[in-house]
Amino acid sequence: MSTPVLRSVASVTLDGFAPKPTTLTPGQVEASLALWQGMPGVESGVWEASPGTFTATRDGYHEVCVVVAGSVTVTEEGGEPIELAAGDLFVTPAGWRGTWEVHEALRKVYVTVDVDGR
Repeated sequence: MSTPVLRSVASVTLDGFAPKPTTLTPGQVEASLALWQGMPGVESGVWEASPGTFTATRDGYHEVCVVVAGSVTVTEEGGEPIELAAGDLFVTPAGWRGTWEVHEALRKVYVTVDVDGR
């Protein structure tokens, strides 16, 4: 077994930018690169989105994120806005619903964990 490594996360090239399906801002795009899919229901990688606002839901999985570059305001339904920038760690647990307002190209490292482990 080899150890998955992704060097220079802030500058690694992400290919395949495509329209963000849940965007509220025309022209917003996203891309991702999965680094590792380990035990069933667990994945890690890097993701990026262009400026704009989109809705998000965490149905059936938790997501742990570290912002590598850019800035975003994340607002959970019924909650207060949270400003996040490079170096910040945050979690959107299963059942989370809200909006992300990306102020400048946002790059994050993520780990997702399915609630039922499948």
